[in-house]
Amino acid sequence: MTELRHTVASTEAGQRLDRVLRGAAPELSRAALQKAVQAGHCLVDGLPETRPDAKTRAGQTLLLRLPETATTLQAEEGHLELLWQDAHMVVCNKPAGLTVHPCPSCPEHTLVQRLLSQFPQLGRLEGQRPGIVHRLDKDTSGILVVALTEQDRLTLSEAFALREVHKEYLALVAGVPPAEGECREPVGRHPTAKVKMAVVPESRGGRSAHTEWRTLWVAPDERFALLAVRIHTGRTHQIRVHMAHIGHPLLGDKLYAPKNVQALANRQMLHAWRISFVHPATGAPMHFSCPPPDDMLAAAVRGCRRMRRVVVTGNPGSGKSAFTRCLADLGAPTFSADAAVAQLYAPQGEAAQWIGRFGGAALLTPQGAVDKTALMEAMRTNPSLRREVETVVHSLTRNALEAFWENQEAQGAPVAVAEVPLYFETGWQTAFMPRPHVVGVHCPLAVRARRIEENRGWTKDKVEAIEGWQWDEKRKMAACDTVVNNDGSLEALQGQAEAFFAALQGREQEGEQALAQHLDELWR
Repeated sequence: MTELRHTVASTEAGQRLDRVLRGAAPELSRAALQKAVQAGHCLVDGLPETRPDAKTRAGQTLLLRLPETATTLQAEEGHLELLWQDAHMVVCNKPAGLTVHPCPSCPEHTLVQRLLSQFPQLGRLEGQRPGIVHRLDKDTSGILVVALTEQDRLTLSEAFALREVHKEYLALVAGVPPAEGECREPVGRHPTAKVKMAVVPESRGGRSAHTEWRTLWVAPDERFALLAVRIHTGRTHQIRVHMAHIGHPLLGDKLYAPKNVQALANRQMLHAWRISFVHPATGAPMHFSCPPPDDMLAAAVRGCRRMRRVVVTGNPGSGKSAFTRCLADLGAPTFSADAAVAQLYAPQGEAAQWIGRFGGAALLTPQGAVDKTALMEAMRTNPSLRREVETVVHSLTRNALEAFWENQEAQGAPVAVAEVPLYFETGWQTAFMPRPHVVGVHCPLAVRARRIEENRGWTKDKVEAIEGWQWDEKRKMAACDTVVNNDGSLEALQGQAEAFFAALQGREQEGEQALAQHLDELWR
């Protein structure tokens, strides 16, 4: 039993009993004092008084006897990362996976019960969530402020209600939102799913909600982005609902994201990053920040870990195919643009059917395949025909290449190689995302000409014609990321393939380390 004894001062005369008691015991809420008076725990000059609004007189002796509050909360041992503590409040970094306070679905193993073990004074506050002035979802990590007295709880709760607290989160979201933006759609209970919130008109129970964001970083392939999100209101699941509503759900969000976005992380990638408010007792400005846990950094790095796309290109006779075979021997799946075109030119192939309709039977063999000799001659004499054929064939080949890369990535291949002689000439250097690493195979023209004559039997005119349709070799090599010189033996080319393969893997590791460092600098 706790007793409070107070003599009514002349300045307090005429005031309500509960107001005078509140002045004498500011750590207790007015509601708690009213309940105590109504329950018969207050004596005025030795007589019971059960009316909280009873008027007081100067000199009266007030005796309030408060029974110890029984609570079902049990203190539990557990790790706490404290950013601040004093007699009035605690600021902690809540880990993901920890519920803030007990509820029917989680009656124990909560943050509140861990706090009770270190701050037993919380046990003097009523309810199942003593000191809690704001909350974070179980799987959201970050900064949480907890009051240690009833007066401080009331003061902080009022600051949150008046939107005097500045809260900012870090979020990994699918896609790329505008650099800056806001959502003001009202949020309420989902009309059919009890565990979800939704954008709901205020006329149907939705409450006003205001979320702002700015984009801090975008993944290289633009599959997701890192946002700094400020909320001006504190609706349940507000950020998750608003970001899903504008088409950019949080990575790993099991409630509001589609399955392919859920699969990108093991929880919703949301972290309470920064908070600013006024100290409830001293009035001093308080500012706290806390970088996200390792799983958020790991999700960002892992999300950028895409299969490495490699293009091998070069002029006729340079050794593109030989270098591609060397990479295949090292385990890389390969694609040949020439082989894809051969399929298109085969009987019943898409290009063969189109060319037959466009150019007639003169450009086809009796079996219905493209007559390459006839087509070559026709394109040499008719530039318009050549442009038409190239547009169609290049488009179909590009689709086949994209399908190859997507299939290999789905199968988990770390790298996939495509031999594309006309990669630059077709303008494909801007056609693919993520951008491939381009290897140019270089060989002096004299050596290339000899190889072509020996291996393919091309005439000098044909070599000059095809060479004329391509970029100058010097220009082509300058546009490549890596240049391989192939004026020596096959063994030497194999050695260069092995060195390239090893360097590619090293660059991947360096890239991930650089990304991790960059992100770490962004949020510290």
